[in-house]
Amino acid sequence: MITEIHTEEAFRKEIATREGLSLIDFWATWCGPCRMMAPVMEAADAELGSAIHFTKIDVDELPDIAADFDIMSIPTIVILENGKEITRLTGAMSAEEFISQLKSIAG
Repeated sequence: MITEIHTEEAFRKEIATREGLSLIDFWATWCGPCRMMAPVMEAADAELGSAIHFTKIDVDELPDIAADFDIMSIPTIVILENGKEITRLTGAMSAEEFISQLKSIAG
């Protein structure tokens, strides 16, 4: 299940203290490539949701969190392990490519 984060408090609860792998999809409603990634994220969550916690943050709703992560373009996917960034992916991609990259990260 993909969790949508709408407050800084929810971010702290869902991401900042989470153990294991977490994924943050930084996006916006007006962003075409972000909308293209929505079904890709759903497919990845369906396949890897037991290994990676999936979340979405709208950069217009939570600009301070986006700034904390130095998000310069969207979509940007940030992968965290135990609350620390380990890598990021930018731009739209196919479900096959995205899932393949996530599998290499999740092991």
